[in-house]
Amino acid sequence: MAVEIREISSKHDLKSFINLPWQLYRGDRNWVPPLKSDLLGTLLGNKDTPEADSPRAYFMAYQNGRAVGRLGVGINDDRNFKKQRREGYITLFESVNDEAVSAALFDAASSWLKTRGIDSVKGPMSPNSADDLRGLLVEGFDGPPVFMNSYNRPYYAELFEHYGFSKYEDYYAYYLDARTSRLDTLAKIVDYASQKYGFYVKSVKLQEIELAVRDIKRILDTAMPEEWADLTPPSLEELRAEAERLRVIFQEDDLQIAYSKEGMPIGFMLALNDYNQVLKRLDGRLFPFGILKFYWYRRRITAARIFNLFVVPEYENKGVPFAFFVNFFFIARKRGYRYGEGSTIGEHNKKARRVVERAGGLHYRTYRIYLKAL
Repeated sequence: MAVEIREISSKHDLKSFINLPWQLYRGDRNWVPPLKSDLLGTLLGNKDTPEADSPRAYFMAYQNGRAVGRLGVGINDDRNFKKQRREGYITLFESVNDEAVSAALFDAASSWLKTRGIDSVKGPMSPNSADDLRGLLVEGFDGPPVFMNSYNRPYYAELFEHYGFSKYEDYYAYYLDARTSRLDTLAKIVDYASQKYGFYVKSVKLQEIELAVRDIKRILDTAMPEEWADLTPPSLEELRAEAERLRVIFQEDDLQIAYSKEGMPIGFMLALNDYNQVLKRLDGRLFPFGILKFYWYRRRITAARIFNLFVVPEYENKGVPFAFFVNFFFIARKRGYRYGEGSTIGEHNKKARRVVERAGGLHYRTYRIYLKAL
């Protein structure tokens, strides 16, 4: 059956793009419906995001008038400039199990990128140049994803590989049992290290966010390795925009910052409630009744996701990362959580993997990013 590709330019295509997953994942208990209003904001172009001014487009695939696939494509001009490359990305891929459909979408994205001087494409990447919805799930289909992590049918990897995409890098998710028996041992290590090396960890309150953003900026400028191909330290404005985006769900103790005895910021960790446990009950809508469900079920969340953990090189091996994990476990127990997830960690980031594994983390899911020359 012939495949028709349309670049989104009408309300009909926009609605089809947003609603397609409800068709593809019908009956899948592990799929978590996203908020339609959030995705609409992404498609229309959120003005406060770092990629707002970068080129991008969205495509729909139809067969006999029926929506059967979708794909976003874009160019991160700022990252390409900093990394001295000509690379595009794809995002928000969904498709029926039909190579003709996926190939038609990939063809459209490739053509769009080539006309703009791009020589390679990577993905799936986050639609927000962040850590959300990054990579294809290739291992760990036995449960729903945690907050902001992707989920897809197992056949998606075959669709990518049959088109000629090759593995670029895998990213790991680690399961952390909040009832871990290692907590007492870790707490003793942290107590000794904090006294020997002179540091302390502080939880950030909502009214302290502006100061915290400045401290995080200083940490990232020092702690983010230059050799990381897909990440560069964000600007202060980008960090402020992200903080504003998360403000509505931020709770005290979600953000922790470590300081030296002289008061210099030396590391931070961000962990957020697994709001996917709430989103599963909203069916994509906050209004008119979803907002009431949100506040009701938010009190029944049983897990959290650790998003970011960065420590400046001078303190990496002085117990600071373990101090964050100890605090996380104590907070999780206080909130009645059963587990947490540390994600996503690049397979080549052996330092971070060793830390989370020594803290009791078990690798239980894998997300893959693909690369293809054009």
